[in-house]
Amino acid sequence: MSAADTKAADPAVPVPRHPEGIGPQPSNRGRRPRKAGQLLPYLLIGPTIVAIAAVFVWPLVKTILMSFQDIGRKELWTGDPAPWVGFEQFSNIFGDPAFWDSVVLTVVFMAACVVTTLAFGLAIALMMQRMSTWVRLLVTAALIAAWSIPLMVAASIFRWFSDSDYGVANMVLTKYLGLDFQGHNWFLDYKQGFVVIGAVVVWGAIPFVAITLYAALTQVPRELEEAAAIDGVGAFGNFRYVVLPVIKPVFQMVATLSVIWDFNVLGQVWLMRGTKPEPEYEVLGLYAFNKAFESNSFSQGAAISLITVLLLSGVAVYYLRQLLKIGDVE
Repeated sequence: MSAADTKAADPAVPVPRHPEGIGPQPSNRGRRPRKAGQLLPYLLIGPTIVAIAAVFVWPLVKTILMSFQDIGRKELWTGDPAPWVGFEQFSNIFGDPAFWDSVVLTVVFMAACVVTTLAFGLAIALMMQRMSTWVRLLVTAALIAAWSIPLMVAASIFRWFSDSDYGVANMVLTKYLGLDFQGHNWFLDYKQGFVVIGAVVVWGAIPFVAITLYAALTQVPRELEEAAAIDGVGAFGNFRYVVLPVIKPVFQMVATLSVIWDFNVLGQVWLMRGTKPEPEYEVLGLYAFNKAFESNSFSQGAAISLITVLLLSGVAVYYLRQLLKIGDVE
């Protein structure tokens, strides 16, 4: 065998390969970035955006436009263009003493309902924390059942409770407490009437508040409460310094929602007064309804609705900030 044949028979020396990610890599310069999958998130949320725009954005735009027009029954039914009046509707509303009376009445009624709802809801949540499992399940089922009752049915129940001739409230106050409430009409005095209406509002709102606050109470670490008890902290101090800081974000969120809901109360007043509320019961929502449908001034009703949105915009912004804070904590 010759030297040339021996050299040809030697195995080839392997060329060392660069590990992956080390050494020269092919350049992507000049290539367009991939678009596969980039539009998928927008396609998935597209139907939701369209639905929100159709249900919320477009009605809000129409309300704003109507508030600067003078739309009556003719324009509403025929579709003729309504004349533009600028800020005339707002000037008429702000110059009406009945509007300011409705605003004050709504704010006072809302504050009373919110405070009462939060107090009873927190008390029930604290009691649920100390109940046995089966009792807590029964209470939760009862709260959900009360929450699911339609407003019309709840209003009918409370109208029967407060009936002047056959009402349970008058019977209990007369028979068991020795008070003279036989034949007493709770709605002759609007203050007493709002107590009954407020009971309907609070009764329907307590289940949500109680269940939500109980869920927040379950997140309080037991170790902190035990350490506070060892240090000699009482029940009130334990709630103030241990429990409340933990549930404060949820409590603020529930309180903000209660303010928004109770400020827009209309159905309870409308149903409890037999669909014909007296002027003393004219909350802001009822004032807007009367202007729009009783006086056929649809533009004034739209302007009052827009004013209500502006009044609640600060509360809505605060609610959104609380949601963002809770998301950051989580």
